[in-house]
Amino acid sequence: METGQIVEYIDQQKIILAVITSLQKGRLSLLTENNREVNCSEKRLSHIGAARLDTSLSRSELISLLKETAQKRQDLSGSIDVAELWEILHEETGDIDMDAMTTFCFSPPLTSDHEAAVLRAFFKNNLYFKLANALFVPYTPEQVEARKRQLQEVQKKNKLLEEGAQWLHSMTRSQDDPIALPQNGIIEILKEYYLFGNEAKESSLARQMLRKSGIGTPDLLFGIFVNAHIWDPDENIEKLRLGISQEFSPPVMEKAQKLCSTHDSIYNDPRRTDLTHLHLITIDGQSTLDYDDAISLETTEQGYCLGIHIIDVSAYIAPDDTLDLAARNRGNSIYMPDDKIPMLPCILSDELCSLKQDKIRPGISTMIQMNRFFEILDVQIIPSIIKVHEQMSYADANLHNGKADPITTLYKMATQFREKRLKAGAVQITLPEVNVWIDDNGQIQYAKIDRENPSRMLVSEMMILANSLMAKFLADHSMPAVFRSQAPPKQRLFTGIETGLMPNFQQIKQLSRAEVSTRPESHSGLGVPAYVTATSPIRRYHDLLTQRQIKAVLGMGEPYSARKLEEILQIVSLPIANAGRIQAARKRYWLIKYLEGMKRHTFEALVLDTQRNDYQILLKELMLDVRMPHSGFHFRQGDIVQVGIQYADARRNLLSLFPA
Repeated sequence: METGQIVEYIDQQKIILAVITSLQKGRLSLLTENNREVNCSEKRLSHIGAARLDTSLSRSELISLLKETAQKRQDLSGSIDVAELWEILHEETGDIDMDAMTTFCFSPPLTSDHEAAVLRAFFKNNLYFKLANALFVPYTPEQVEARKRQLQEVQKKNKLLEEGAQWLHSMTRSQDDPIALPQNGIIEILKEYYLFGNEAKESSLARQMLRKSGIGTPDLLFGIFVNAHIWDPDENIEKLRLGISQEFSPPVMEKAQKLCSTHDSIYNDPRRTDLTHLHLITIDGQSTLDYDDAISLETTEQGYCLGIHIIDVSAYIAPDDTLDLAARNRGNSIYMPDDKIPMLPCILSDELCSLKQDKIRPGISTMIQMNRFFEILDVQIIPSIIKVHEQMSYADANLHNGKADPITTLYKMATQFREKRLKAGAVQITLPEVNVWIDDNGQIQYAKIDRENPSRMLVSEMMILANSLMAKFLADHSMPAVFRSQAPPKQRLFTGIETGLMPNFQQIKQLSRAEVSTRPESHSGLGVPAYVTATSPIRRYHDLLTQRQIKAVLGMGEPYSARKLEEILQIVSLPIANAGRIQAARKRYWLIKYLEGMKRHTFEALVLDTQRNDYQILLKELMLDVRMPHSGFHFRQGDIVQVGIQYADARRNLLSLFPA
């Protein structure tokens, strides 16, 4: 190898022509056709020809000759049909060296330019031959087809990259003018990348789109999607991440609609007891549409007959049918400040399966005979036909309490039921709850709810009573069901009712984990020997399963085996966990969103815990827990402090407080 020799090397998928201007110990100094000086090793060269240039020529003359040579070689390469050569050579010929391949491509006399032209042609079209150690190795027909498919995929991705980057770039520059959305799945690729980051299937392609468009961080994609009217400014990202669908599939909706027009036979079942003469009332929130439960109260010679009536959803939905599988996949209904995702289609949850006033419905009724001291004498659980006569809100029930029956007597009963549970060791957590909703004007509203107010306590105790009695009924018949249990607390910090926030939070930390199994065990937290949840079959799949087991004992269906129940519980555990996760995340989102506009306000806060670098703070008004750095202030656990909002960003789940 000598000075003046014309060589070629590959740089960024391009063949570059150059002349050697000097060489020393395997390192070459080159002047390229692009008027660049480059240092490289001999190993990097793709072609070393016999042709030379006079290096004493001026730089401009050398560049001119290099460009002329490069163009000549490019023109020569254009005459080579690589695919045709492969058709001729791949079956009869083995590996082919440079001289032989150049002879196949050109007629004599042959020069370095012809060799280089061959290399250029085969470099450009690399579908048919592999270049290895100066040999041309034909691919098999199967390999060629595979490489064609691979090339098509690369070309497709390159096209997506260009279109995606161009759209993103346009969106960052556009102010008001609408820009057409790109096709070919580009939006979905970018959405998935925003939601899942590097876990997204096409994360590499999405990153390239962002890089090529000049967007530095994926966080900016959210604003772009909002501006493009792809997402709402308050898009429920957690719902998208978890893949929770708002809509039901067409087969599910078709089944639900058919059910609404073919259910009359349920009401004529002779195994059901007609209880439509009883005065049933529901007590729920003002916006409730899916009524699961109702209560009735009659006076008897011995005292009272308390009826706790649950809608018999299992009468409508058979195990493993289309509707049942859809409900199983959801696990629970999801209630959020701005949305609701029902476990069942709304035409069922809010209509056919809802205990609406004056509508005849199938039920499972727990009829409890008591003396005048509210001591239980007898319990019957029966399939029934029921009708709600009155629907009250919690506020309505509170107004009736102390003034009229049945609410006044029901409240007295509930108070006694609770006292009995507390004596049995129940741990009553009395933390208030914050209900958040979006009003008709799009404004964030909230209300702090005292779960100990009379009507809420009444309903809570009635449902605990019904669930514990149904658990006993199932246990007495050795029927597996979805039983809930809880071991005694690690430490009991108070007995009876404690209304202080700090003691309640401290007690929560000492509670044992609640368990779900198919066998009955005691529930220490509720103070009952066995417990199920069967009072909300519209909104909880566990309750629907247990309702079916109760009906099996009553001779109205085949029961699940313990093994089958365990299999189903395993399936529904994830959607149930996701439902809880999205409810909590969405509530927190709207509370922080509310605080975005409250930066000049101060809030009373409780110091729940002290850590090395920060405090765990509870905003009492919103029951929202936040981390706050020490910042030179020294607080103790249990202190009541005033804090201000330094920074709030609901989208990023960021809330920064400072001592006011």
